[in-house]
Amino acid sequence: MKRAFWLSVILCLFPLSLWAETANEKGLAIAQEADRRDQGWGDSTSDMLMILRNKQGEESTRVIRNQSLEVQSDGDKALAVFDDPADVKGTVQLTYSHKQGPDDQWLYLPALKRVKRIAADDKSGSFMGSEFAFEDISSQEVEKYTYKYLRDEILNGQDCFVIERYPVAEYSGYKRQVVWLDKAEYRVQKVDYYDRKDSLLKTLTFMGYVKYLDKYWRPAEMFMENHQTGKSTLLKWSNYKFRVGLTDADFTQESLKRTR
Repeated sequence: MKRAFWLSVILCLFPLSLWAETANEKGLAIAQEADRRDQGWGDSTSDMLMILRNKQGEESTRVIRNQSLEVQSDGDKALAVFDDPADVKGTVQLTYSHKQGPDDQWLYLPALKRVKRIAADDKSGSFMGSEFAFEDISSQEVEKYTYKYLRDEILNGQDCFVIERYPVAEYSGYKRQVVWLDKAEYRVQKVDYYDRKDSLLKTLTFMGYVKYLDKYWRPAEMFMENHQTGKSTLLKWSNYKFRVGLTDADFTQESLKRTR
């Protein structure tokens, strides 16, 4: 009886809200769980079509080869090689994502035969004329954002968490992003990007997820729509292969020139 009395006193002095998970803690926990489920894939290669569509509906297509390397103590490394059309053939993009500090990104331009480093304050710029910014194509490490859980919501028939994330990087082109992740597999289904003036800028939609190695989900398509310009970019992925034996040596600045 005495124990129950003192428990009542403690509960009165300390509201339940103090023990409850805050919206920030829950948002971070969801992001961490999504990241945990995608760990251990090692390295991979894939093919990609990048379809650019202008406001008038005119399209142009680029053919790209990708290779990626998981880095346990930092962000991932990625290399993208443009094979077609002729005006971009031989262009190579190298990205070192980091958990802390700005990513390192380089672009090899065959016409100039030189490697150009992408400055930190240029990361919000367009990636090869697409509606994806340089900061969109690097791996989305948990530490790059702070988080807040917003609500649960049904999206396209799937029960989803909706969280808001805020870029830590000083030169990010976004004030915030709203992210939908399905509760079943913690896969990102949609992202709304808000510019520095907090106006809706773009929406990224993920489609056709396929499971690889019985664990790792990758989308077959990613569609980025720019609400302010009327332009869009569709990425179509195929021929995923995992654990093909890539190493750090395949992701150096020297590899930009020899990877064609």
